[in-house]
Amino acid sequence: MATSMRGLTQFIADIRGARVRELEEKRINKEMANIRKKFKDGNLDGYQKKKYVAKIIFTYILGYKVDVGHMEAVNLISSTKYSEKQIGYLAVTLLMHENSDFLRLVVNSIRKDLESNNEIDNCLALHAIANVGGSEMAEALAEDVHRLLISPTSQTFVKKKAALTLLRLYRKHPDVIPAAEWALRIVSIMDDHDLLIIGHEYAATYTYYKVPSPWLQVKLLRLLQYYPPSEDPALRSALYKVLETIMNNCAEPSRNVQHNNAQHAVLFEAIGLAIHLDTNSPLVGTAAVLLARFISSKETNVRYLGLDTMAHLAARAESLEPIKKHQHTIIMSLRDKDISVRRRALDLLYSMCDVDNSEVIVGELIRYLKVADYALREEMVLKIAILTEKYATSYKWYVDTILQLISAAGDHVGDEVWYRVVQIVTNTEDLQEYAAKVAFEHLKAPSTHESLVKVGGKFSYILGEYGHLIANEPGYSPMEQFQLLHSKSQFCVAPTRSLLLTTYVKWANVFPEIKPQLLNIFDRYRHVLDAELQQRACEYFTLASRPEDDDFLPNVCEEMPPFPPRVSALLGRLNRKLGDTEDKRTWVHGGKEANTDREVVKKKTLPPPDSNVQTDPGDIMSSLAGLDLSSSATQPTAPVDQSHIPRPAVGPNIDKWYEKLMLGTDGVLYEDTQIQVGIKSRYQGHMGQVAVYLGNKVSATLTSFTATVHVPEPEAISVTFSKIPPNKIEARSQCQQLLNIECKKIFTSPPVLTVSFLAGSHQSVSLRLPITITKFFEHVKLDQTEFFERWKLIGGPPREAQSIFSIPLASTGQLDLQRHRDIVSGHRLNVLEEIDPNPHNLVAAGVLHMSLDGKVGCLLRLEPNQEAKLCRVTCRSTSEEVAAEVLKLIQKNLAATKRP
Repeated sequence: MATSMRGLTQFIADIRGARVRELEEKRINKEMANIRKKFKDGNLDGYQKKKYVAKIIFTYILGYKVDVGHMEAVNLISSTKYSEKQIGYLAVTLLMHENSDFLRLVVNSIRKDLESNNEIDNCLALHAIANVGGSEMAEALAEDVHRLLISPTSQTFVKKKAALTLLRLYRKHPDVIPAAEWALRIVSIMDDHDLLIIGHEYAATYTYYKVPSPWLQVKLLRLLQYYPPSEDPALRSALYKVLETIMNNCAEPSRNVQHNNAQHAVLFEAIGLAIHLDTNSPLVGTAAVLLARFISSKETNVRYLGLDTMAHLAARAESLEPIKKHQHTIIMSLRDKDISVRRRALDLLYSMCDVDNSEVIVGELIRYLKVADYALREEMVLKIAILTEKYATSYKWYVDTILQLISAAGDHVGDEVWYRVVQIVTNTEDLQEYAAKVAFEHLKAPSTHESLVKVGGKFSYILGEYGHLIANEPGYSPMEQFQLLHSKSQFCVAPTRSLLLTTYVKWANVFPEIKPQLLNIFDRYRHVLDAELQQRACEYFTLASRPEDDDFLPNVCEEMPPFPPRVSALLGRLNRKLGDTEDKRTWVHGGKEANTDREVVKKKTLPPPDSNVQTDPGDIMSSLAGLDLSSSATQPTAPVDQSHIPRPAVGPNIDKWYEKLMLGTDGVLYEDTQIQVGIKSRYQGHMGQVAVYLGNKVSATLTSFTATVHVPEPEAISVTFSKIPPNKIEARSQCQQLLNIECKKIFTSPPVLTVSFLAGSHQSVSLRLPITITKFFEHVKLDQTEFFERWKLIGGPPREAQSIFSIPLASTGQLDLQRHRDIVSGHRLNVLEEIDPNPHNLVAAGVLHMSLDGKVGCLLRLEPNQEAKLCRVTCRSTSEEVAAEVLKLIQKNLAATKRP
């Protein structure tokens, strides 16, 4: 498309060449102004309309709002030229929703294309109906789609698209489709001959840029990877010949991009199957050579697939030597311009690491960590820590590397990392003296991160437990250790200070020369507001004040025994972070050992061969299915048993209405051609009332009407109707239902309202009610001193929840400060003025009211960064669950691309 329109090609090149968002917007505004002028002047031929509409489509795909070109798109659909008709249909399906008035203008053109003898015209029309077909279009064109489906002259691929289109219309508008009347004719279609895949037979229509049925090939090659390799020599030989043919045919790229894309799709799946069958076969050696070329390709998609498939090879191969030859190229991929390629390079380095190259790979990862994307840092920290522990060649290297990691990663170091450090040091006697020295030296750095102070103080470890091993060496005296560690305490939150107090009581036992200074600190901390700090200080002061001949303190402060052997929590944390994906892989990142362990676990969970447990074929097929045959995402949810929570309906409009009500008190919750559901709410303390307005938009009575509220967490929130809902709603009328709400405890899942009725057929829709924990907040007024006193008093994790994420900027390219303020105040937090010296930052406070758990305070800081387009939000609360939930709700609104 772009190659035949130079103006479009240049426009796309200009947009891609824009270095900053402002230049991109300037170029788009200039182009849109020119297009408006051209459309206003008129006298455009089909080519010019096609070119300008294509530019509008590209602008829309980039995320910009467009309000021009709709009429021109309608006109293009009537064109006799395929290229113009294609752009017209593409614009209609992207720019118009199912209730758009413009769609009424294209119904006749679509019907004409359905009746055409040109299969391409048929398919374009079917695509449009399936994508944007509302009730009016369904009523007007369902008969034409059905006729195309059962026509003996229709091509097979047209029948397939007609069947899918009819299915889509039936799911959205079941009352429009006479299913019982058409059923027999539709079932008879199952006797039609379809694509033959035996004996190399296929019709020319199934060739995509000279590649026969690439999608079918990909599906079949992937399907074979879900089953154990066959032991039949004849079958294996046949498979190898097929794979060899595919690799030979795809070895050299052509000049046609689409042909290359189709070939590569088949090739990478063939390589995956070859790896699955036998990593020692010559085919895998050939594949390794091809992959080496692909990871250096100029095409981003090819580099991505090359790195991903090479990670598959690393996960299965007996030897990593063929991959190590390209280690430098893989490391350089960490600096690729595309983040998805960078992520695949990280996965591959993690999988190909072993004892021989661990120091090089870990060193490169730590260097890259300092400049890596925020989205990658936490995952990188976990992988570096796992590799460092797994392939440590010496104690010195392990300790040095982990402390470098903590220094470089800062807030991205999770508790699991330094818990593991403490565990290993405690269990390794030869490591303890060196670890104490290195921790001491790192603490000397002027910008020591709190995580390093934690390593020095957690459970009296490192300096607390082993500081006495170095106390007689120059520069490491007890007083020097104390002065250094205590100088860092002012930068620490309350939990870390608690760890330091435990270190001090250890020292009070082994370093009598600094005992007076330690007693003075215990005495001062006995009067702080933090309960944990106060209790520790009181107990430690009493312990340290006992007579010298008393054995109680030495007994309490005896050296801690080694930890029992246990599996590292880092792998579990990494697996939880990555989670499940839609990609049903047959392997995992982490090399052959990780995949061998995975196979052992899988075998342990399978029933024995002689058991009576049978495998459900449906489970297997559901894992392999490429099409989602469930109802549409916006299809109303069928009523379910009261003991289960139904799945709420979702969709762009539904989500937009819900997000708006999250921040407001009244508005539309749901609307379609038949009903409208409105909300009006008010809250005070732990109580609330929500008025639900149920409107009948049609000219017939809605009978068998029911309204039910499902509460996922009934122990935490109560939602009840004040009276029994009516069993019918008269034509074009409205009824109101009042919900009484009580917040008892913290809750995270909103209640779900299910409405069902009869209107020609049974209809049901389930909707999330905009009832969140922030609805039960009330304002708190604090001045600057009061705010920061409470902020420090609450302290850091676990009572602190923090997240750094991308945020959209205003159309001017500036921070949308008013939007930030509206979101925070919409969640009923009081935005405090003149607290933070940075005018872009927001500070807010509120108190959550609960009938059972009482009142819980919450403080919030919002710090946006215009240059990075990132925002850091920190919530602190006396309840860690409240802090986490408030952060989640506010982040969801702030990160949204469109203002609710």
